[in-house]
Amino acid sequence: MQSMTGFGRGEATTTTFHAEVEASSVNRKQAEVSLSLPRGLTELEPTLRKEALARFSRGRVNLAIKLTSLDPNASTLQIDATKARALQLAFEQLGQDLDQEFTLSTQDFLRMPDQFLIDSGYNIEQVLPAVLPALQKALTELVAMRTDEGAALRTDMETRLATLQKLTSEITTIAPSVPARQRELLLQRLSDAGLAIDSNDDRVLKEIALFCDRCDISEELTRLAAHFDKFTELLTATEPVGRPLDFLCQELNREFNTIGSKANNSEIAHHIVAAKTELEKIREQVQNIE
Repeated sequence: MQSMTGFGRGEATTTTFHAEVEASSVNRKQAEVSLSLPRGLTELEPTLRKEALARFSRGRVNLAIKLTSLDPNASTLQIDATKARALQLAFEQLGQDLDQEFTLSTQDFLRMPDQFLIDSGYNIEQVLPAVLPALQKALTELVAMRTDEGAALRTDMETRLATLQKLTSEITTIAPSVPARQRELLLQRLSDAGLAIDSNDDRVLKEIALFCDRCDISEELTRLAAHFDKFTELLTATEPVGRPLDFLCQELNREFNTIGSKANNSEIAHHIVAAKTELEKIREQVQNIE
């Protein structure tokens, strides 16, 4: 089990380049990759994206790549002397047309590099041996952090799941006494109203039977037990389980809501409130699981 948040960093050096890669990830329903690349490395984007997506099934992974050339002769920038000369002549001609002296200094040229500098791009075959190992190290660190956080989340959810099971067990113990209590309340109300009706009167028995049918929560308790077993199984799985855990949280919430509405009992209602509070904390943790 992995969380969807983490950070990793990797470096690698060849004879011509030094690469640094930082990889971080945050929660997302789907797998996404965001890249920050130096100019001239856009050709690498599909390769880097594929490497990242091979490691993760959910979460947004942000990759920042920094590349340093170790060969002074390997610069990707070249001066277009023809364009620079044409630019200077154009300004001189403008000066003549306006009867003013227009000249371009070195500082003037440096202020507008886009006019005469050409980025020839990197030699991808030379760059890959530095970038890929750095990326793999960063992704490995990221996976390790996500795994550590996932283990912490698992421990927390196991504790909270045990609380849910305890509350459900207590509800199971209380449930059989609810019809008898309802029978007592019904007879008390009839007595308070001055109606002397035998407790074995068919009308009383019919009303009690209808109540028992309406407040029967045995099916919900059975489904809760099955959901708890599945939840426990998923917590020990090695594959991504974020989506199925989220689905189970929805199902657990549905069953607790049904029990709360059917069981006309204040003690059970109190347990349901406590269970839903605990379940909401589990659901918040599940949102961080891959």
